[in-house]
Amino acid sequence: MAGKLVWVNGHNLFVEQHGTSDGPAVVLLHHGMGSVSAWKAQVPALEAAGYRVVAYDRWGYGRSEPRSSLSAPYFEEDIADLDKLLVVLDLACPILLGHSDGGTIALYYAARYPQRVKSLIVVAAHIYVEDRMHPGIEIVRDAYQNNERFRKSLVRQHGAQADAVFSNWYVGWVKPANLNWDMRPLLGKINCPTLVVQGMEDEHATPQHARDIAAGIPGAELWLADGARHMLPQEMPDRFNQRILDFLVEVAKKESQYVQ
Repeated sequence: MAGKLVWVNGHNLFVEQHGTSDGPAVVLLHHGMGSVSAWKAQVPALEAAGYRVVAYDRWGYGRSEPRSSLSAPYFEEDIADLDKLLVVLDLACPILLGHSDGGTIALYYAARYPQRVKSLIVVAAHIYVEDRMHPGIEIVRDAYQNNERFRKSLVRQHGAQADAVFSNWYVGWVKPANLNWDMRPLLGKINCPTLVVQGMEDEHATPQHARDIAAGIPGAELWLADGARHMLPQEMPDRFNQRILDFLVEVAKKESQYVQ
């Protein structure tokens, strides 16, 4: 299905839907400077497995409407947009798959509305600021300023919004107040099956970060991928896709056994 603009909370979001309309719904939440195109390797795999796949450019990204600032790391507007979009698309209890900032949004949403999430997969999500994070952010800033290939990639995804996407992300994450941010107390409210994923070589967080996320969510599974970095879904798509599909199959089997 072709993408379209969907009006939520006073602005348009660009939304794509793929796959069967009656399959289990998977909502994809992209990373901090990403867009729907970040999921180009995952959408076909999920569609082939029988899922209804929903991917959208968050407010201020890609083909969605411009935005003046990003409320990182709390993402209140993004959480509200996700909630409204699920209503508009009639998605009562989807699977959420979020990467990086998208993973943090998914965690917040599942903690706030535990009855509205079927299962949860978070990849390289953030729940507090650790020492490795700021050098990683500065590496991205250097790439934005000096790497023409990186800048062209942003323009391909976001067009005229490319500079604002970077600026909003950078300013949102380097605020001194973020040093006191810690969402670990909220994780225990998440009650759906959860897979926590992170690359062992993630340049923005240590493996302990993912361990802390998994430890905070009752029954969560943890996959620390050897040799993988922050962009695991894009850099190792076959390996990543197989692992998430295996997880979703196991969740479905357990649910079936419970119903019987």
